Amino acid sequence: MAAAKVGILPWLIPSSSATSSPLFSAAVKLPGVWRVRGRKAEKDVSVSVAFNPSGNFDISAFDSHDDKVEPPMPPTSGRYEVVIDNDSIQRLDLSPFQTATGITSPSSADPREYLDRSIGFTINYRREDAGDPRELSEYPDIRLWFVRLDAMYPWLPLLLDWRAGELARYAAMLVPHQMSLRMGVVFNPEALELFVMSKVFVVYPWLKRHAVPKPRLKTSDMARMLGFGIGDQLFDLIDQYDLQTTTDSL
Repeated sequence: MAAAKVGILPWLIPSSSATSSPLFSAAVKLPGVWRVRGRKAEKDVSVSVAFNPSGNFDISAFDSHDDKVEPPMPPTSGRYEVVIDNDSIQRLDLSPFQTATGITSPSSADPREYLDRSIGFTINYRREDAGDPRELSEYPDIRLWFVRLDAMYPWLPLLLDWRAGELARYAAMLVPHQMSLRMGVVFNPEALELFVMSKVFVVYPWLKRHAVPKPRLKTSDMARMLGFGIGDQLFDLIDQYDLQTTTDSL
């Protein structure tokens, strides 16, 4: 079977910082709460973000390699902390997010207020079976809560605490993936590519509407955290489209 292509879109290319390995690994680590637990003699390892360009997802969670990913950085001091539990998850209740951040509606958020402090999540999830080895991103009800959150606030990935791995674990809630002790979260490459592109189309115009300095750089940084670089041609096309629609509406 032919290997699946990575970066099939002309404006979306694997980040140069990720080309040293056949697996393009992003420069983020997932926090401890997202570590692989209860597997391989209770070994607890932090996980990184990767995707497999070969399209082969028959990846063992118990890789025999001895190399380990580095532990994640601690959460950013003073960040907005969103705490959710089984009750809010089961009811698809977004009020914990709204209360913690003060963002009551998509139009009420000013990105400049959140870019420095950032946003993070604490998930207090009680498993029905204490021996269940699944990660939080593998529980359908938790993922559904994040799907609703993302539908309501599609620009949210930009405001997350990237240094503590919040962007990576947020993507894991929305993008098909597998868990690997050695490689961490291994994303479906095409699904991750579409996720990144959809966020670029949302985040870049959103930053421009709020007159945030260097919107291209901030959008590109977000994509690079997930292993992709964005070409200027794409931003030019978005700008051209915005200009045409503005002209047509006059």
